[in-house]
Amino acid sequence: MKSEKKPRLKEEILTGIGVSTGIAMGPAYIITQRGLTVPEYNLVPEKIDEEIARFHAAIVKTQKQLSALKQKAASLPDGVDEEIGLLLEAYKGMVSSSRLSAAVEKSIAEGKINAEAAVQKQIDSIAEGFAAMKDDYLAARADDVREVGARLIRNLMQQSYNPFADAPEGCILLAEDITPADTALMDPARIAGVAAVLGGPEGHAAIMTRALGLPSVLGVSALVSGAQHGDLVIVDGHEGKVILRPTAATQTRYKNLAARLARETEKLQSVRAQPSATLDSVPITLMANLELERDVDAAFKAGAVGVGLLRTEFSFMNRTDLPSEEEQFETLRDIIRRMKGKPITIRTLDVGGEKLASALGDDVACVNPALGLRAIRLGLAEPKLLDTQLAAILRASVFGPVRVLIPMVSSVDQMRQVRERFLQVEKRLHRRGGLKLPDVLPPLGAMIEIPAAALSADALSKVCDFFAIGSNDLTQYTLAIDRGDDRVAPLFNAYHPAVLRLIQFTIAAAWRANIPVSVCGEIAGDPKAAALLLGLGLREFSMSPSRLLPVKQAIRNITMPQAVDFAQDVMRQSDEDEVRTMIEQGLKKK
Repeated sequence: MKSEKKPRLKEEILTGIGVSTGIAMGPAYIITQRGLTVPEYNLVPEKIDEEIARFHAAIVKTQKQLSALKQKAASLPDGVDEEIGLLLEAYKGMVSSSRLSAAVEKSIAEGKINAEAAVQKQIDSIAEGFAAMKDDYLAARADDVREVGARLIRNLMQQSYNPFADAPEGCILLAEDITPADTALMDPARIAGVAAVLGGPEGHAAIMTRALGLPSVLGVSALVSGAQHGDLVIVDGHEGKVILRPTAATQTRYKNLAARLARETEKLQSVRAQPSATLDSVPITLMANLELERDVDAAFKAGAVGVGLLRTEFSFMNRTDLPSEEEQFETLRDIIRRMKGKPITIRTLDVGGEKLASALGDDVACVNPALGLRAIRLGLAEPKLLDTQLAAILRASVFGPVRVLIPMVSSVDQMRQVRERFLQVEKRLHRRGGLKLPDVLPPLGAMIEIPAAALSADALSKVCDFFAIGSNDLTQYTLAIDRGDDRVAPLFNAYHPAVLRLIQFTIAAAWRANIPVSVCGEIAGDPKAAALLLGLGLREFSMSPSRLLPVKQAIRNITMPQAVDFAQDVMRQSDEDEVRTMIEQGLKKK
């Protein structure tokens, strides 16, 4: 009897949001469990007792975490603290449930499988039972069960498991969601492209994949359910398309397109050696945003004259403890040395919102992370955390020119507190002795990414040495749009008249105070925005290295009078669609 051949699945074209340009083709590597692949492997009989003991240790650790969370919830307003406390107590009950514990132990012993896989198996079973209930409230508890299971599994894995360890070279990463912690583990030499169901163009996953130069498409519905491990996949970051199982004709077409884009990129390299200046010779400073030390080479290759934004929070991710002063110092020292005398702006820890650092654990937990205890609010609430980082930065600053950037500033008082802490840290380091320190403190600046900061820029300029405008968060907070939520991503518009007015006000305040001002959000890396930003008075841009040469080329084709006229025309508009159209059409030659 002849075996039946399985029908070959047809080519499928999915659409999303292209967030990092380029073309990539390779086998699909699917990540589940929000970026974590739950390992499953067989145990030899002698290891079963040891595995059960490891499971119980994870239960104890999880209970401690939940107890700490409950204690922290006690400081919340009346009513809220009780509600969250009861939920956390329920979580603890689930973790210590004799049913769960016994079922997992049975799976380990009888199935001879590892604890992570056993927990996942039982959590899926319990969650499915809740979800099948007709009562809406009880059905919703399925999510709570999965949350508890995920926490248990994370503790079992100790955050040391790399979800990309088994990814084949040249693969296309497909996932429900990509977290900043995930992108920090990506190796561009192994991963060719990225696509995910969730995410928007200005989220941190998008920023990171752009920095890594990985073609990426986010907001692709039915992505994971429509693909299988090993399927050939094409990611088109230009058009925002993901092609599953492309035909031979489609493969040929995209190979030709990739070759053409490579030729255009090579041609763009000629701009690297040219001066960074407008047609009428006004010099413009172009700097790079860095996520990780490995990005330094990309910054140099693109011709950046320095680093306008070094994000430090990735040193805190994918670990279960906080980095010491010595660890942070060594990391920063190595980056500064590699910059070979070029200036670098180091942003202090910006944890919160979507950038959850496992090393901080429950310290950053809050009802609304985007509006809660994050960035400098967390630093001032946990002075030891901030002081340790300031000490590391101060020590590293003897190896090259450094500026210190404070994120999510909303008041003059916050900057005064930070400066006072910086002075106290300097005194303590001097008393410690044996350390080489700079003669003066590095310049201290504010990240302008909250409308309150932009509107009080004149007052802030009196207590700041420089400004850096974070257009991504400034847009998010001005328009009340979550920039990482694919459902509202089309509404996210950095060129909304309200956002542009806040940028204009900030730049003008910096000019009046005679302090440097830069834009380091994604708008800085848009060549179409160059004329507008120049016309508003910007002279310093900082962006992903991959964006630098296209922006430089755009700047070299603009005169300053043209830019000023264009900016004035744009700022006279009150309709966001009209503004967007003007920027898309670009500078009109006169």
